[in-house]
Amino acid sequence: MKSSYDVVVVGGGPAGSMAAWEAAKGGASVCMLEKDRDIGYPVRCGEAASDLGLRQFVEPKDSWIAKKISGAVIVSPNESKVHVKFANETGYILNRRIFDYDLSRYAANAGAEVYTKAYVKELLKSEETVTGVVVDHLGEEKKISAKIIIGADGLTSRIGRWAGIKTQIRMKDMESCVQYSVSNIDVDPDNMIMYVGENFAPGGYLWVFPKGDKFANIGIGISGKHSKYKSAKAYLDEFMAREFPNAAILTTMCGGVPCAKPIKHPIKNGIMLVGDAAHQVNPMTGGGIVSGMKGGWLAGQVAADAIAKGDYSEKTLIAYPEKLRKDFGKNHERFYKIKEATAALTMDELNSIAENVLKIPFEKRTLASVFKAAVFKKPSLIIDVLKVLSGV
Repeated sequence: MKSSYDVVVVGGGPAGSMAAWEAAKGGASVCMLEKDRDIGYPVRCGEAASDLGLRQFVEPKDSWIAKKISGAVIVSPNESKVHVKFANETGYILNRRIFDYDLSRYAANAGAEVYTKAYVKELLKSEETVTGVVVDHLGEEKKISAKIIIGADGLTSRIGRWAGIKTQIRMKDMESCVQYSVSNIDVDPDNMIMYVGENFAPGGYLWVFPKGDKFANIGIGISGKHSKYKSAKAYLDEFMAREFPNAAILTTMCGGVPCAKPIKHPIKNGIMLVGDAAHQVNPMTGGGIVSGMKGGWLAGQVAADAIAKGDYSEKTLIAYPEKLRKDFGKNHERFYKIKEATAALTMDELNSIAENVLKIPFEKRTLASVFKAAVFKKPSLIIDVLKVLSGV
């Protein structure tokens, strides 16, 4: 580990690896620091991603894919089941440990140096500019100077807070999540299942993501404003006891997911935030793999350009949030409005929506029809739904 790099990336998840990869490809000297002992472990998400999303950056490898998904089943509060087949899309439930590991290898092969068990303790600053980090690597404290720091250190983002970036999130936009990886269950292997309604997951949803051979990720996310009355784990345990009493729980994960709008200004002089640290999570679904990769991809390119220009100020780095908003930021703001509308629906309204969608013949039933029905009380949101689904 050298004492100076052009770019230091803090965090070795998909967003961090993409940032390191792009910056290194752009000619910058790059160091990526991961606090855990392994890239890709522990896994902290449901592992769902789309084929189309991944292909923006990489050719998906068979080893990354635990299960291909061809559709979804949305279960209403009264347990009506709405089956929706993906029209022109293939979904994946990933093996994140392998997937994350390979992304870090791509970064390393492009020239980035990768270090694990590297815990960043402090930012180095000169006046109003971030100039490096203090890291504990295998018990030894080191100071590393850098022209640009990219914070990919997750939801709590100490890097962002230390830099003075506003990373706070309202309680109602914070999902409290718990997930079990379970075996010895019988589920539809081709469809992801999502349960909605206050009886299952108030302010969020409960998911069953199959991974093949009687194996699945089963988890729940509930709004922070509800979790003070009853924990996400309590809801999930009740569901497991009722639906899968003989399941073997092999791993347990818990944490928070920021279902808010992306941070509008995730930069300061010499620093950018990516992924969960910048709230680049789809606020409707809580999915953040592909959007985090996109954030890292853009930040890495902007970092390389800034290094080439010799200007690491906000004036140059502003290109990053501008590109981000043009790419998916506006859509995520639309998703946020749709989330707010659907979160206000009562259980009776959700049941009524399910009944109406079930009247649509299966071959004509699409995610668009489900979204349109979900915002029936706010017709103005139909335009947002159409723009989201068309990618405008």
